[in-house]
Amino acid sequence: MGHPDMPMKFSAFLLFHRFAGRSVRETYDYNIAVAETLEETGFDGIWASEHHFRDYGTVPSTPQMLAFLAARTERLRLGTGVIVLPLHNPISVAEEIAQLDVISGGRVDFGVGRGYQSIEFDGHGIDLAEARDRFDEALEVILGLWTQDDYHHDGHFYRTGAVNLVPKPVQAPHPPVYVAAVSPGTVERYAARGIPILADPAAPFRKVGRAAETWRATAQDRGIDPATAELVVSRSVYVAPTIEQAKADQQRFEESFNRADIFNLQSAPIDSRTGEFAEGFEYWADRYLKGGEVGPEFRWEQLEVIGDPDRVIAQIQMLRDFGYSHVMADFGSVRQMPLAEMLGTIRFFAKEVVPAFR
Repeated sequence: MGHPDMPMKFSAFLLFHRFAGRSVRETYDYNIAVAETLEETGFDGIWASEHHFRDYGTVPSTPQMLAFLAARTERLRLGTGVIVLPLHNPISVAEEIAQLDVISGGRVDFGVGRGYQSIEFDGHGIDLAEARDRFDEALEVILGLWTQDDYHHDGHFYRTGAVNLVPKPVQAPHPPVYVAAVSPGTVERYAARGIPILADPAAPFRKVGRAAETWRATAQDRGIDPATAELVVSRSVYVAPTIEQAKADQQRFEESFNRADIFNLQSAPIDSRTGEFAEGFEYWADRYLKGGEVGPEFRWEQLEVIGDPDRVIAQIQMLRDFGYSHVMADFGSVRQMPLAEMLGTIRFFAKEVVPAFR
């Protein structure tokens, strides 16, 4: 269990989803305005997502976008939420993140994942069944390059000569690392190394609670003090002045968005050769596509942080009790909200909810 008075951090997730009738540039401008408002209202950080070949996320280069946002902000932490390591050369990732850390004055949080979307892996010509092994090896290379001189790697997927990275990150020994995980096997895999998790927004409360419990128990078994880790939980967040308005707004958002745009065979971890869920993704075989079928009541009770300020505060206290000390709030990546309404929602959350945890 988390400490009831544990300080909480609040950041925001920016998907850069392009809605119908909006250009990519307009999508970028909208999210840049959101980022600047997050700094103005005292949030701790932002996380930009990486996606390829779809309107569901129009940022293929997360470090490049965060470098731009580094110049538009002074204090916000800049998180990669997440870089899909199997799609990249790990030397390039290590260089780009180190450079971002330098130009931002050490503000980078390095969120990484193995990915899951078949359209992205097929487009890059990479076997989805290799995702976990590629991820583990790539992360090993990146951490080695950041922390060692004359680093050399001769692995299954990646090889380097003797490399001295220039520049190295400002943060010592390197930027904080977070791994996207919620399935028990993945959580245990990285807890054993003391790497904090970034819990999936599509997992209901009971599962993110179980993930935090598994992480702490595994870390403690390996001699790692769980209290030293910052576990991050990603949630869809919406706060309104009243419960009635929050419920009405939730229904309005749902009617304006087709959830099948997110949960479909293109985005599912399907092996294109077999038509079945890819090796290593068995946990999601009976779960992933069901994400498109959840109704308003399920989202209200088990998935989203939503309601009036008192209800939202209580839900965040529950997440803190689970052991999370950082909430990554998605204020509306897939809600087609006018910019003024989005910024008003963020300011209302900052005024009515955040002070309860400071």
